[in-house]
Amino acid sequence: MNASMLAFALAATSLGAALPPNSPVSVTNAAAVTEAKSFSGAAGGVLNYRIHSPEKVEPGRRYPLVLFLHGAGERGDDNAKQLVHGAWPILSYMKENGIEGYLIAPQCPKAKQWVDTPWSVLAHDMPKKPSEPMALVMALLEKSCRELPVDAGRVYVTGLSMGGYGTWDVAMRLPGLFAAAMPLCGGGDSRLAWKVREMPIWVFHGDRDTAVPVVRSRQMVSALWQCSGNVRYTEYPGVGHNCWVRTYDDKSVLEWLFAQSKK
Repeated sequence: MNASMLAFALAATSLGAALPPNSPVSVTNAAAVTEAKSFSGAAGGVLNYRIHSPEKVEPGRRYPLVLFLHGAGERGDDNAKQLVHGAWPILSYMKENGIEGYLIAPQCPKAKQWVDTPWSVLAHDMPKKPSEPMALVMALLEKSCRELPVDAGRVYVTGLSMGGYGTWDVAMRLPGLFAAAMPLCGGGDSRLAWKVREMPIWVFHGDRDTAVPVVRSRQMVSALWQCSGNVRYTEYPGVGHNCWVRTYDDKSVLEWLFAQSKK
């Protein structure tokens, strides 16, 4: 971490709640610049989440918002583990490039999923209703966009593994909301890909993934190509499930994400 990023992390240490012992550096760094909160849904249920906000909100100015969805290994109730992969590289990129904005990273409870489908199957139909955690994410997102000075033309979603499934799911449930989506090593209902054909989407997967079959991303990309969707696809040769390391560390990928804007 360079000097400017170290100062960035240290300046906001008061925002982080108590972290689990021996937390990875990615968690301590991201926790230092995010605030731990919880959201209660109207129909019940509580969702823990972390939020990063602009250092100074200027009157009349609107800011981009990134929804980040973690993978299955980061489920829990500590409101910290969801920061292990992905969040810190995005926050670092924002700081290094002078991008003031919001990042919301909810945490899925143990034994639940962003999408109620097995991850190893070769196809699934999108459930008629979102899972309980996803319904809470959608309500939190609606509340955040309504109450915070969010630029409605620059709301993004990205996620990895279970969060890759969640990215496809929420994008297809709220196709008019997002300016862009970046699903990593996930999968969606290819029959409904047409719902997001106008949304800029960049899909990532490793061709040696043994946790989520690479065909899941290939199917979604193929379905979008067939309906003239605005999609690009990166498949990493020889890479297994953790394609998120190369993806979120690639500055050109994050540059693409933040360059997207709804007209």
